[in-house]
Amino acid sequence: MSDRPIIPLNCFFQGCYNPAYEEEIKKAKAKCHKYNQLCPNDVTAQQEILNSLLGKMGKNTIITPPFWCDYGYHITVGDNFYSNHNLIIQDGGGVSFGDNVFIAPNCCFTTAEHAIDPDMRKAGVEIAKPIKIGNNVWIGAGCTVLAGVEIGDNTVIGAGSIVTRSIPSNVVAVGVPCRVMREITPKDKEAYPIYGELLIE
Repeated sequence: MSDRPIIPLNCFFQGCYNPAYEEEIKKAKAKCHKYNQLCPNDVTAQQEILNSLLGKMGKNTIITPPFWCDYGYHITVGDNFYSNHNLIIQDGGGVSFGDNVFIAPNCCFTTAEHAIDPDMRKAGVEIAKPIKIGNNVWIGAGCTVLAGVEIGDNTVIGAGSIVTRSIPSNVVAVGVPCRVMREITPKDKEAYPIYGELLIE
């Protein structure tokens, strides 16, 4: 049985000024720091740290440093996961990624909310809400995905979006706040001319 402190979901709890949580965050930050100091091409050492940090990691996981998270073991990653530079995941409430997820540079996923009431917030009261990202999702550069959001399979989130609510499958969504712009259609395969051989299944 794990001795890790439990983070309750979707309710007020003492998140800040809590030594049990602070100790776990320190452990994760130390691993992230070590990860970020590696040569970017040292894939073997990167994989060793990620295996000890993440809760679950699929095949062909690439996280381009720098990378920061709060706990690490609340993050699950499917196969063929790629994130570019400056990925931040505040994973207290749990963040899950499906297979074939692409994340562009400078993206943030945060499961943490602070209390709106100023007295509660001052006392360190938080709320943790899980984030779920489906399969074949592309998150554009500079996006922020907020607590409690789910993003469906095959969806594209446009660069610079702030995702405050869940987004369905098979759409392009963009904006602040992020909204569905249109569905993905077969015509998207014809958006540009094809050069050379493509590895399309």
